[in-house]
Amino acid sequence: MDYPRADKYGARRWLPSWKLVSGLCIGFLGLLMGFAGLAYAMVGTPKVKDAAKAENNVYYWANDKQMVATGGGTNRQIIDYSQIPAAMRNAVISAENKSFETDSGIDPMGIARALYNMAKGGETQGGSTITQQYVKNSRLSQDQTLSRKFEELFITLKVGKTMDKKDIMADYLNISYYGRGASGIQAAARTYYGTDARKLDASQCAFLATLLKGATYYDPAGAPEYDPIQATPAKNLERAKKRWAWILEEEVKDSRMKPEDRQKFLKLGFPMPDPPKKGAELGGQIGYLVDLAKSNFLNNNTKGITADKLAQGGYEIHTTFVKSKVDKLNAAVKKVYDNKIKPKQRPTTDTHVQFGGASVDPKTGAIAAIYGGQNATTHYTNNADTTGAQVGSTFKPFVLTAAMKYGKRDPAGGLVQDESQTTKVSPKSIYNADDLLKIKKYNGEVWTDENGKEWLQSNDGHESRGNITLREAMQWSANSPYVQLGMDVGTDKVKDVAIAAGLRDDSSMADSTVPSFSIGTSQPSAIRMAGAYGTFATSGMQHDPYSVEEVKYRGEPVYQHKKVPKRAFANAIADNVTDVLKNVVEKGTGTPAQLPGRDVAGKTGTTDDNKSAWFVGYTPQLSTAISMYRLDDNEKHKNRKFEKMYGTGGERTIHGASFPAQIWHDYMIEALKGKTPESFPKPEPWGDTVYGGGAKSPSPTPSIVPSETPSSTPSSTPSTTPSVPTPNPSNSCGAWDWNCQNNNGGTGTGGTPGTTSGGTGGTPTPTGPSSSPGNPGGGNGNGSGNIFGGPAG
Repeated sequence: MDYPRADKYGARRWLPSWKLVSGLCIGFLGLLMGFAGLAYAMVGTPKVKDAAKAENNVYYWANDKQMVATGGGTNRQIIDYSQIPAAMRNAVISAENKSFETDSGIDPMGIARALYNMAKGGETQGGSTITQQYVKNSRLSQDQTLSRKFEELFITLKVGKTMDKKDIMADYLNISYYGRGASGIQAAARTYYGTDARKLDASQCAFLATLLKGATYYDPAGAPEYDPIQATPAKNLERAKKRWAWILEEEVKDSRMKPEDRQKFLKLGFPMPDPPKKGAELGGQIGYLVDLAKSNFLNNNTKGITADKLAQGGYEIHTTFVKSKVDKLNAAVKKVYDNKIKPKQRPTTDTHVQFGGASVDPKTGAIAAIYGGQNATTHYTNNADTTGAQVGSTFKPFVLTAAMKYGKRDPAGGLVQDESQTTKVSPKSIYNADDLLKIKKYNGEVWTDENGKEWLQSNDGHESRGNITLREAMQWSANSPYVQLGMDVGTDKVKDVAIAAGLRDDSSMADSTVPSFSIGTSQPSAIRMAGAYGTFATSGMQHDPYSVEEVKYRGEPVYQHKKVPKRAFANAIADNVTDVLKNVVEKGTGTPAQLPGRDVAGKTGTTDDNKSAWFVGYTPQLSTAISMYRLDDNEKHKNRKFEKMYGTGGERTIHGASFPAQIWHDYMIEALKGKTPESFPKPEPWGDTVYGGGAKSPSPTPSIVPSETPSSTPSSTPSTTPSVPTPNPSNSCGAWDWNCQNNNGGTGTGGTPGTTSGGTGGTPTPTGPSSSPGNPGGGNGNGSGNIFGGPAG
């Protein structure tokens, strides 16, 4: 029997013929081409004048009243191709798109990479040719979507076909953003070099071409408000110099610059631009507030909104700043400047004086006010942000917190110990507060630096206070107890606590292994210090400081702050630290900060050589930090460094208790007017009384049993018959002997029982040793207030 052949009647019969496949493919390609042709026909070329109509951004106070409208379209001037120097065009072509003059305007491989990344959910990428960048920059909408990329592709193709290369280049340079609010080459030339674009030389043009890669990271002025780690002035300058030199080299390779011209520019050096300037509307504190709000928004939004996009305008930024508090903080600083700081009268001591300040709501982290400097249009550094000024003894509360949280390590244990080996520390613990105390490691070994030098810790004014409690050491700001405590607990733990409270783990915290770390060698900002002390005010709940509540773009919300409180440490720890800091204000170095009728906790801080001074304090409703230092604010001056403040303001030395505490007090009095006073929580007992720095637990004192009646009649009879200590040998007198006699000296009488009155010294004799401590004869006894009265001499 014959069976049907599989190749004729089996699975093969279901496969389409090659003619059908070919037809379908041709039809599909035709359809795609039709759609592509339609899309190509429908898209229009960009209009540079439309792109130049960037809008203002409007900033609002916390009460939603307008603070300032700034940015957007205020710093752009369209110029013709003929006004753009050839050197600028050459620099951009060599750096951005070597084939610009001959290519079709697109980079197929670059587009393929971008589409592939977006299709798989990766990061979007921009076009790589000048034409593509021109198309992207000329569109007010900056959304990075797949449909937008396809649309840009067709626009780019059309631009490449229909526009002259000269027009593309001119429009690209007129639209591009160069940083500092400068859109377009003419605005950039004026902003960075104070001249017209046509007057730029080839070296300056090479620098401006570097900014097209991103001014945030290539402007030598830096942008630490956007990226405090990578966008510092030093790092930006280094990047800019490298790219500037590279562009010059590429121009030589491309025959767009003569080698001898490149050598000339390299010999002249990097064409350093002018320092930034702010418009008049950003004068006073407004410029600092705007920069801080920009930074907060750009570093926290999840929509991919960059500095360049923000510069296009159209945004409403609703801040946390309270106008009345900003004004009051400014007034408190101005009062000190006007009354005390006299640079003309005292040029060697009163020049370059700077103050910084920040005020934060501890319950939310909202920044209510800052003081960034005298004027944002003349002093560009925001003094409320990181300045490099060390915080000194205002860091000590973090040492106490670490000791209470982690505990003092067992000297017999290893470097890393768990809770079973450590002893939680109480503020009642006793530490030695002597000047030039020899600092030891937790295990009792003397600490030495890399050169084998021992650390002898000095106290302010070289005061020695002997063995005192940690509460008293904070009260008088004694250094030696807290340096030794930091070593006993571990400076790594101190750092952990400081970061948990709200300080940043930045470069100033890097050298956290030396003993002095515990007394404030780090340089956090006034904003961060106010926020970290606010963590104590809220019983250990930490709220990150923030300055923007909400941002809208053309009426639609694009950002809202999310409050994410974190438990930094236990209530009892925070409340005990607050109680210790409350004592500083009531009885210690912080008394100038007292606010009548209000609970206040705070700490003074002063650094070596009087180079900075701080006061940081808080009530339950507001936490404020004030810093003071001397630093030349002209960033063009090389080797700037913090200057000593001996004699500044007519004061012998500057301490946290002087001008910083005065400003803090004057501001807080006004800022809290009308607010019902609140009290701090009563702290629960915490930790054990430990001893450190050479202080030792006292041995139990044996009870004293009287054995005979005193030789002198006391002024009043005690309720119980006092015991008489056994007399010492005849040639010496003990401290507690209230009948003191020797062979040749007279007899000293005892102190009055139950009082502080001392006894009378013995009668001197011409020969022989005297009774101790007088010579000759016995000295007067010292009253001690015990039931036996003071000892006899």
